[in-house]
Amino acid sequence: MRLTRVHTDQPLAPRSSVLLEGAAANHIRRVLRLAPGDAVTLFDGSGGEYEARIEGLRKDAVMVAVGPHRAVQRESPLALTLVQGVSRGERMDLVVQKATELGVRRIVPVLTERTVVRLDAAQADSRLRHWRAVAVGACEQCGRNIVPEVAPPLALPQFLRAAAADDPRSARVVLLPGGSLRVRDLDRVSGLTLLIGPEGGLAELEQRAAADAGFRALSLGPRVLRTETAAIASLAAIQQHLGDL
Repeated sequence: MRLTRVHTDQPLAPRSSVLLEGAAANHIRRVLRLAPGDAVTLFDGSGGEYEARIEGLRKDAVMVAVGPHRAVQRESPLALTLVQGVSRGERMDLVVQKATELGVRRIVPVLTERTVVRLDAAQADSRLRHWRAVAVGACEQCGRNIVPEVAPPLALPQFLRAAAADDPRSARVVLLPGGSLRVRDLDRVSGLTLLIGPEGGLAELEQRAAADAGFRALSLGPRVLRTETAAIASLAAIQQHLGDL
């Protein structure tokens, strides 16, 4: 029987008790229908996981007894950052979910010339909370004990200016149709940043700006992929070549 994994922002320690509320409690009570005495696994993002057992159920909360710590890590040796052009609704959710499952350590949503989604400050904050919740859910499902960072959305030029000031020896690639570089050509590195445009791709000036910031053009072949397919396929190929797949 598969063991339920639950993330909490509360610091965990053996032989303590925690009160789970909100989405975590609702999932345990109403979706999984667990009862007192049932076993769960807890993790707080600081590393490893904890054996735990449900002590009691309340209307909107679940009391859990924390047991021994297990120093289990399922992180990729490749420090992989995905810089993703923001796409609409479920497409962006899918990218965040699958990037988490594929071991990405950092996700940077960027707004580009062809980005269909326009976000004001309140909307950007709401989307960020939502994407972080998607990443947490993906960690619970795939077994990761460290939740990847999801950065606040920012304009692509702002990101590229910061990237240009980073260590020039770090690997940076941008996925472009007709790119001369293939995944098999990538050198062994400890970290890599992958830039992918939104629906419609990156505009020509954005492609030039990425090149000026040290991004090399990467291709996955002759076919044009949807932005969410491009992210998943690229990450899987890179992890197979340089990571732990």
